[in-house]
This record gives sequence, structure tokens and C-alpha cells, in this order.
Amino acid sequence: MSKTFSRILARKKVMSNDGMLIGSVRNVMVDLTTGQVIDLIVKPDDTFRTDGYRMDGDRMFVPFEAVKDIKDYIVVDRYLLKR
Repeated sequence: MSKTFSRILARKKVMSNDGMLIGSVRNVMVDLTTGQVIDLIVKPDDTFRTDGYRMDGDRMFVPFEAVKDIKDYIVVDRYLLKR
């Protein structure tokens, strides 16, 4: 995946690779030692069922390893979200 600035990720919509709208990015979690993005912190869409996903209150944690593409949407592999 090519490099991108974190400000590009702000408020982007997150969609699964099977076309389901998951939510929108609210923040990112970064390993300060390596500089690698660990998780995207996402506000789930009202239509997305969050059962079985990593949640903290109204925030959903999307592991960055699940991200497949970043363009108009951030496309993630929905099955890699459940870890």
C-alpha cells in the first residue's frame, strides 16, 4: 500500500470489501516507537451491526492490517476485523 498522510484518513467512510458501509474514521492509533498505524478508530454507521467486533463504548477498532485500499473510501476486509 502506498504512503498517505493521516489527515487524509480523517472523516473518510469505511466500507467492507463486500460493499457494506461500516462507518467513518474518527481517529487513528499509532505505535509511537515504530510510527506504524495499529488501528483505525471508527464511529459505526447506524445500519452496521457491531456484534462480534472490537468495541469501546461507541467506538469500533479496525485493525490496520484489515485495510485493503484507501481512495474515496477506506476498504477493509470485514472478516479480518473480527480478531
